Amino acid sequence: MNAPSSAKQKIEKLRVALRDHDYRYYVLSQPSVSDSEYDQLMNELIALERQYPLLITPDSPSQRVGGEPTKEFPTVTHEVPMLSLSNTYSEDELLNFDRRVKELIGDQQYRFVAELKIDGVAISLIYRNGIFMLGATRGDGTQGDEITNNLKTIRSIPLKAETGKGLPKDFEVRGEIFMTKKDFEAMNKKQEDLGEKTFVNARNTASGTLKLQDSKTVAQRRLRMFTYFLRTNDVKLTSHSENLQLLQKLGFVVNEHVRVCNTIADVKQYCDEWNVKRASLPYDIDGIVVKVDSIAQQQELGSVSKSPRWAIAYKYPAQQMETLLEAITLQVGRTGTITPVAELKPVFVSGSTVSRATLHNQDYINELDIRIGDSVFVEKGGDVIPKVAGVNLKKRAKSTVPFKFPTTCPACRSKIFRPEGEAAYYCENFECPAQVRGRIEHFAHRRAMNIEGLGEAVIDLLVNENLIHNIADIYALQKDRIAALERMGEKSAQNLLDGIEASKALPFSRVLFGLGIRFVGEGVAKLLADHFSDIGKLQSASQDDLIHIEGVGPRIAESVIRFFKDVHSLKLVERLSKSGVQMRAERKKITENPNIYGKTFVLTGGLLSMSREEAKERIESLGGKSVSSVSKKTDFVIVGSDAGSKLQKAIELGVKTISEDEFIRMIE
Repeated sequence: MNAPSSAKQKIEKLRVALRDHDYRYYVLSQPSVSDSEYDQLMNELIALERQYPLLITPDSPSQRVGGEPTKEFPTVTHEVPMLSLSNTYSEDELLNFDRRVKELIGDQQYRFVAELKIDGVAISLIYRNGIFMLGATRGDGTQGDEITNNLKTIRSIPLKAETGKGLPKDFEVRGEIFMTKKDFEAMNKKQEDLGEKTFVNARNTASGTLKLQDSKTVAQRRLRMFTYFLRTNDVKLTSHSENLQLLQKLGFVVNEHVRVCNTIADVKQYCDEWNVKRASLPYDIDGIVVKVDSIAQQQELGSVSKSPRWAIAYKYPAQQMETLLEAITLQVGRTGTITPVAELKPVFVSGSTVSRATLHNQDYINELDIRIGDSVFVEKGGDVIPKVAGVNLKKRAKSTVPFKFPTTCPACRSKIFRPEGEAAYYCENFECPAQVRGRIEHFAHRRAMNIEGLGEAVIDLLVNENLIHNIADIYALQKDRIAALERMGEKSAQNLLDGIEASKALPFSRVLFGLGIRFVGEGVAKLLADHFSDIGKLQSASQDDLIHIEGVGPRIAESVIRFFKDVHSLKLVERLSKSGVQMRAERKKITENPNIYGKTFVLTGGLLSMSREEAKERIESLGGKSVSSVSKKTDFVIVGSDAGSKLQKAIELGVKTISEDEFIRMIE
């Protein structure tokens, strides 16, 4: 139905009004209408858009109410990696950070920006022509989950950014999704009234909410966002403090307690001030983020590993609570590692009730002289993982005795051993039920073989019924045997078999990761798959062959060799191969491009027309080589936005630098 001009005008008028009310409420904290008046305007807009569906646009405020459930979240590659901050816990470490900055930038004047470290979930928002187009979680820093529909329901995220002179149109914003203490308490009160399970803490609730498949449910939870990062090529960015002001002009919420500090002493004063006042905040923080203000100096300082040199997180001491250590149990991991766990009288620590905490290993227990029956101090490492941090010796009973590791595995009663130079004990039985479960869970995980329907409960069921004893048995499962199990049935059995069959198409690198070779994570698995191309070549690789691969050190090489010398491992690999699992990397089709072929490229900064991963794939598909570090052998350094230390290195070595536009012309 064609909409009359009066309807178009009315819809646009309602949208403008609702955007203005959102801005006043979430950005300025100055609401101009009551909730009922706001709802009335929203309902009027939704009714009109239903009448004239062709007028619905992605940036309409009506799109915040949530849509149909999604089956899964696609994986997206961040155009510029979302780095994690190095942590510091003392004034001396803060002073060392200042000293390192001074050493690296010489006699230049510099200042810092100090911000509250919100205890939330980091996300990235991409805007094109001022419209919110894509939102993703941080993930592993390189790749995250695309959760655009969930993020659209959060009213402090503008669906359409402000436009005007001096404001960018294409940009990326990063920030922290969180839930206020008040909203979290109200949510738990509602759960209690319904007789349902309450949530543990605000941070975990926010994280879990963003992972929900139904955006309508997300819309009902009062998530909020503070922004702290802006990336764009539309306007020149000179300082972090000015970027925060620009974010506010664009319509984003920036935390009001940001402070520009001229010296590290000013930073320390800010940290001390908020350590005292943090309990009064309406949301949780776990420290202070300190950043060098100048963007040019940030680029000069660059990054090391996965952390920037120009920023640091000053973490507040963890809250400690005292409780009774009732028992020490032992957990067996998929690699046979045996970890002692403290069974505690439940105690409330940093936002949640804790009844279990890690004790790390026998050396840690000996060092603190931790005994069953002790009154112990419990804290959360990084405010996340509970651990026993000490013992109240004044309350120790005379009957307590030092704890000693048993000589056999708690899961299978096989002998345990402790390798020379290591702190952990290991179970030597490859078929230990606890290890079997752990290996199968790892193999079926979505980042490995992504076998839909093979979760922990189903794995326990299959292992307990002796249907699977190792990862190769997964591919020998039969429908009638699965369907006969309790809580399964024909449909569940078929869904599981479909998930198993689909996993056979996953690339060789995912299989390598799924094998669970010690120290071989996703990144190393991809390196090995790219270099050796099939399982046979990897099996026969020597120590020298392995350590010559950039990113593979002696420890990883020794672990890989040890794995392929093991008889059990070789049998598993042979069975997996016969089952049809990919044991060979797909050969990349190369189209020779004279501009690219045989040349070595390094990428620095973010690209707007494609992701860094896509750029690497284009280079390799045209016969070029993409490497991570600049050397005299590098032919070109592709310079994107927010280029780091690699640009400076290229200039020093006289390596040719090219822009994104020049690179595109080369590949076309």
